[in-house]
Amino acid sequence: MAAPKFVERLARLPEVFSVLAAFPEGLSLEVLGKQFEVSADVMREDLVTFMDAESWGWMHQIFRPPVLEFLGADDDEDGSGEDVASTVRLVHDAPAASLGVEHLAAGDLAVIYTAGLALLDVDGTDAELRGALDVITETMFGQKSEPPAPAEWNRLLPVLQEAQATRRRVDIMYSRQWQVGIGERTIEPLRLVQTQRGWEVDAGPPDAEGRLRTFLLANMRSAHVREDQFELPSHLESRLAHQRDTSLVRMALAQDARWAPDMFAEKVTVIGDDEDEFIADLELLPPVAERVALLLLASGGSSRVLESEGVLAPALEYVEALLAHHEAR
Repeated sequence: MAAPKFVERLARLPEVFSVLAAFPEGLSLEVLGKQFEVSADVMREDLVTFMDAESWGWMHQIFRPPVLEFLGADDDEDGSGEDVASTVRLVHDAPAASLGVEHLAAGDLAVIYTAGLALLDVDGTDAELRGALDVITETMFGQKSEPPAPAEWNRLLPVLQEAQATRRRVDIMYSRQWQVGIGERTIEPLRLVQTQRGWEVDAGPPDAEGRLRTFLLANMRSAHVREDQFELPSHLESRLAHQRDTSLVRMALAQDARWAPDMFAEKVTVIGDDEDEFIADLELLPPVAERVALLLLASGGSSRVLESEGVLAPALEYVEALLAHHEAR
C-alpha cells in the first residue's frame, strides 16, 4: 500500500524547517518550493496543513505557541493571509519538537475515525457519519474504505458475548479509565451495552456494598474466558438499572466544543444557544466530577457549571491534577 497522502505531505517538513532556520527573515515560498521540487502553491498548502493540524487538539491550541508566520511581498504581517502570502518564516526556536506533536495530526484523524466507528456501532444507519468516515479514509489513503464490521472492530466483543451467554468468568487486562495504570482482574460479564463510547460491559462480582463495575471494551488489552462458571447475583435487574443511574449537571460550553457532551454524557438536552456558547442539561454517569472536568477542559476558559450537586469543586481539583500532570503552563 502506498504511503498515506497525509504522511507524504508532512514527511519533508523537518528538512523544510532546517532550510527556514537559516533564513531568520523568512524565505520566498517560490524559492523554498524549488528546493523541494514543488510549486509555491504546494509548499504553501503543506505548511498551512501543518498549521491547521497544530490547532486540532484543544490542548495544543491552548498551550503551544505558533511555529510559522506567513508574510506578504512587503513583509506586512497583517496585510496578507496564508492564501496570498509570498514568504514564510519560523517564529519558534524548536520547530522539530513541535513537529513531533504535529505528526500526530495523522493520528488525530485516526482518533476521529475511531470515535466515528464507535458511534457507527451504536447507529449503523447514520448515513452522514458513514460519509464522514469515507472522507477521512480517502484523506488518509487516497481511496475509500468500508468500515470494519463490529466483530472485526471490537475484537473482544465475541469473547465477552460468549462468556455472557455461557456465564463463564473472564480474566481481563485493563487500562484504567479514571486512574493511572493497567490492572488485571476476573470479571463476570452480566450485560453488554452500546454507548457513544463504544461497547461496555456491566460486570460482577458485586463488591461489599453490592455495586457492579463497568468496563470499556476499548480499554481491554486482553480477555480470556475461563472454564469456571458464575451464578447471577440476586436482584440483578435492579442492580443493572442502578449501574446506569445518572446525575444531572447544567453547563455552559463553547460552540466549538459541541462534540464533547456527546462523548461524556448519556443524554444531552440543549436549553439555550447563541453564537458563542450553548447551555445544556447533561445526564452523566459516575464518576461525575471527572466527566465534568473533561468537559471543562474541552470547552476552554469560557465553560461554566451552572447547576449541579457539589460537583464543581472536585471537578476543578481534577482539572488542576490533569494540568499539573501534563506540565501545562
